[in-house]
Amino acid sequence: MGTRQGAVVTWDHVNGKPVADTAAIPDVACDESGSDGENLTGGNTDVFAHASVRTPVETAAAHLREIRERIRSPAEEYKANHLLREKHRAVLEWLLSPDGPLYGRAHVHLVEKAYFVVDRAVDLLLDDPAAAVLLFRDGRGTFRETDWREFLEAANQLLRVRTHDVSDAPVEDFFRTVDRLRRTYAGTDAAGILDRIAPTRPRALAYRADVQHGPFVLTPVLNPLLPSVLSTAAHWSAGGRPVLLTHDRQNMLTPDRIAWIEATARRRGIALAGLRLVQARFDARVQLADFLAGIARKIASDELNGRGDPALTALLRPYTGERAVWGDERSWARLGPADESGGPRTAVNSAV
Repeated sequence: MGTRQGAVVTWDHVNGKPVADTAAIPDVACDESGSDGENLTGGNTDVFAHASVRTPVETAAAHLREIRERIRSPAEEYKANHLLREKHRAVLEWLLSPDGPLYGRAHVHLVEKAYFVVDRAVDLLLDDPAAAVLLFRDGRGTFRETDWREFLEAANQLLRVRTHDVSDAPVEDFFRTVDRLRRTYAGTDAAGILDRIAPTRPRALAYRADVQHGPFVLTPVLNPLLPSVLSTAAHWSAGGRPVLLTHDRQNMLTPDRIAWIEATARRRGIALAGLRLVQARFDARVQLADFLAGIARKIASDELNGRGDPALTALLRPYTGERAVWGDERSWARLGPADESGGPRTAVNSAV
């Protein structure tokens, strides 16, 4: 799909032709919440949520009218915060409940930002997903909180694409932190992973050189939006069913990046027929996805930080997907979809 001169052309990459009748292919509306760019360790949120809703536009508009009638706020534009207010608790519970308008028609892809940073750093330096899980879980449980925070921030700065610092300082800072922590916590599983990372400075320097002197970076490794769109497409196209995605306009979703998403989907066998952008205020389905993304991000963040509301967490659980990028076992046991035995699925998927 391309967006040239304001026009939108949808291309069916499954069948290799333009989509003449989009009604023949399910159209799923998407939006996100918790985007802090590449500042994943020092931003305003610790969870990223990508929500998607499959329902006709007319039906979505009717749901929005009902939400307005139930809340009765004079605000021209409703957001998730309206539904998250305690005085509107009944409306929120209705929205997520099995009797509500979203049940069975919506999905949320969750990303735990701290784990995302560790996963991306270990992927760059070791290309070993299992090592990322071990470092995240043992490091967080073994290191002092200040030391763990220092490691996360150093990894974040190492990977950032948009930075005013064009020197190799992020590389030096990162490996200085790695060396100190592997000495301080010698003998731990986390330190063992750091021992493996210590000799990988050449990889880090090569990465920084590409960032500093190479061409425009098409897919910044620290931005969770692009892999989240792919995960959303994979969910709705399970079994090879083609799906169209309609997404709220987002600066990150340039024509070149949309082309990358579609090409990557083809390589992975994801039946993404096309991706188009709209303005949320003109598409009631995207507005519902916006509500769900903001609500899911807040509920998941509260659960991650040990202050979860059991009732709301239970209501969110049917919407969360097993492709989530989530390293914290305790919170995922409550948030994640159950397996066939009724127990929680492990969500330690790589971000790619």
